[in-house]
Amino acid sequence: MGQIARDCEHLPFMCSVSEWLRLLPFLGVLALLGYLAVRPFLPKKKQQQDSLINLKIQKENPKVVNEINIEDLCHTKAVYCRCWRSKTFPVCDGSHNKHNESTGDNVGPLILKKKEV
Repeated sequence: MGQIARDCEHLPFMCSVSEWLRLLPFLGVLALLGYLAVRPFLPKKKQQQDSLINLKIQKENPKVVNEINIEDLCHTKAVYCRCWRSKTFPVCDGSHNKHNESTGDNVGPLILKKKEV
């Protein structure tokens, strides 16, 4: 340890512990300022925009339930919303595409098809 102390005497910076302790607040402020200067250039995490899934559909009800009779399907295919963003809920209007783009989600519609006989 004595050899290191003697070697430090010739260097252009301080070596004693008390000198470093006096510099600690200054070094902390420099580190904080450096971080604040670099932070705008760091990659940002994608943040979840909403914590709720259903933002506006039948909010007055404790649970949203839609019943569709299979015999009532008039087309060979019916497409239903699973993202809760459709303006024509429960029928899908493609709103999940914008939702997926903005949140990084991968939700898609529920597609019911009649079996061809």
